Amino acid sequence: MASPVPPDAGDIRDTALLVVNLGTPAAPTAAAVRRYLAEFLHDYRVVALTRWLWCPLLHFVILPLRSPRVAKLYAGIWMEGGSPLAVHTERLARALQQRLPELRVAHAMRYGAPALGAALRSLRDGGVRRALVLPLYPQYSTTTTASVVDVAAAVEGIEVQVVQDYHLDAGWVAAVAGSIRGYRDAHGSGELLLFSFHGIPQRLVDAGDPYQAQCRASVAAIAAALGLEDDQWRLTFQSRFGREPWLQPYTDHTLRALAGQGLKRIDVVCPGFAVDCLETLEEIALQNAELFREHGGEALHYIPCLNDAPEHAEALARLARRALGA
Repeated sequence: MASPVPPDAGDIRDTALLVVNLGTPAAPTAAAVRRYLAEFLHDYRVVALTRWLWCPLLHFVILPLRSPRVAKLYAGIWMEGGSPLAVHTERLARALQQRLPELRVAHAMRYGAPALGAALRSLRDGGVRRALVLPLYPQYSTTTTASVVDVAAAVEGIEVQVVQDYHLDAGWVAAVAGSIRGYRDAHGSGELLLFSFHGIPQRLVDAGDPYQAQCRASVAAIAAALGLEDDQWRLTFQSRFGREPWLQPYTDHTLRALAGQGLKRIDVVCPGFAVDCLETLEEIALQNAELFREHGGEALHYIPCLNDAPEHAEALARLARRALGA
């Protein structure tokens, strides 16, 4: 398991940047996945059902059935240093440390290890007085960013500031657009560019969650930077869970329909994910690519996340300096 980027011995820097991602199992095994999912799905921000109803369903139905299946999916994309999300998040933190020598830079996970609360306490105990927490979620949601805020606010003895979102940050938009442009220059362009974001339940947006609006704003800005016309791209949502309506249109339904309409090549990018993970490498690049071919398409080209690309690290470094007033 990857660990936080350690400060140098005798480090006297008293301000830190802590980049936070969602989390990952420690290993591609049913037991590790079960531990991870149990923590994740126990969060009220993720599942708001009363515990007396949700906990029996989670522990006696969902986890026993889901953990072995998800473990197999993780095994198919596991890297030498751990899960892709863990490896790429640590690499991004190291790239940020190189660009921000005046700060201590570390990374943490909201679920799993290195745990967010423990990372903040470690920084505090190491002499950090002020920490900028940067959730690697460009778009704000109560299901993601707000949960990070919950944990950060509970740590005492350190001044914590949380970046709420960066969905229209000019450097980030330029980095995503540049990544798409570079991929298409190297591999050609599909007939349509699909922007696929992780979904959330529709009821949350109806209750005021700004996530859908921020996704739309991000895509409009990226498409404009690429010079795309409205008929050259679409916005969809993936990774739904359960039976209630989630944000639509759904990515898999859209791909099935596009294949049925005769489109042969689709390019898919997932700018809501800062680094590649199960949802991009397995769900999109493998599962949805197969689905597209099964319904008459020929090729789904997945455009990788920004990961630790220099443009990504530069954009987030500038964002951090602005947030800290540097």
